[in-house]
Amino acid sequence: MSLALIKAKAATLKAGFVAAGAQSVDCPVLLPAETLLDLYGEDIRTRAYVTHDPVRGEVMLRPDFTVPVVQMHMAEGAEPARYTYAGEIFRRQEEHPERASEYHQVGYEVFDRTDPAGADAEVFARFAEVLAPYGLRAMVGDIGILIAAVAGLEASEARRAALMRHIWRPRRFRALLDRYAGRAPVPPSRVALLSAADPMAAAGPVIGLRGKDEVAARVAALKTDAAEPPLPPAQVDLIEALVKVSETCAHALEHLRDIAVDLPAIGPAVDHFAARCDALTARGIDVGRLAFDANFGRTSMEYYDGFVFGFAAPHRADWPLVASGGRYDALTRQLGQGREIPAVGGVIRPGLLVDLEAGA
Repeated sequence: MSLALIKAKAATLKAGFVAAGAQSVDCPVLLPAETLLDLYGEDIRTRAYVTHDPVRGEVMLRPDFTVPVVQMHMAEGAEPARYTYAGEIFRRQEEHPERASEYHQVGYEVFDRTDPAGADAEVFARFAEVLAPYGLRAMVGDIGILIAAVAGLEASEARRAALMRHIWRPRRFRALLDRYAGRAPVPPSRVALLSAADPMAAAGPVIGLRGKDEVAARVAALKTDAAEPPLPPAQVDLIEALVKVSETCAHALEHLRDIAVDLPAIGPAVDHFAARCDALTARGIDVGRLAFDANFGRTSMEYYDGFVFGFAAPHRADWPLVASGGRYDALTRQLGQGREIPAVGGVIRPGLLVDLEAGA
């Protein structure tokens, strides 16, 4: 694949976003590791390239553009704002070694508090228009509905926080849900630990970064959790029904409204979904044919907390998404130093478009 062709395609895409009213911005390639570690925890090390600078300390090669764009906007941006950018990102591909670890992205981001549903529809429709010649399959989801469901569970704050933290790790989320529901057996080692009169009595020497106080605090937290009653079976069944919703947007909305009757915590999020469907229709998108999957976006970057979307090449199951994006309101709160603004955006991989044009 010619790098010159990829750069030319990226420039064309970016020029189109500029013509649509976006401001062109540049972002540094080296980002402070501390910011990304605070956002994602140590797991980010498995996906990003980390190095050490003698002056700046630990830094990462840019794993995406959204974080630096949000930092820039929250520090100095006016409202509303639309940005576009193009350049390389760097991600480790241990699970998919056949995929490139260095590739180009072109993005479009909208910061606008006046009409979040309209902004969602604007971004999706703009991407749909740009990508229309390529015959891609579009898919949308809404992580905000699952977040609302977890927030409404009859459970301790600690359990809700643990489930919330693992929404973007579906297998871990499922394991926790089964454990909290009493559907999974407690490992014998944990039973022995929690039944001991003094779990720290038989502890050996401290090895690693955790001290005895931290270990004791963890044991105390496990004991508190073990004493908590199981999640109500009906609520667990509703969560399971929610994550299985996979149909067109129009039918998904009906299904989610049915679930909301028994799980009212998701009502406002479902109303947001309905407003987005109306806004998409106003933009010429046929929501009667647009695919919705409640699990979509749960294995992507963890800042998406609402609307998510993607465009896939239907005959290339081995490829990543050609384009993807979503809403990340919470990220603006985390990086805004007391300020926040609703925000949504997405990225396109121009290299994959070049491949499609070449008949790949």
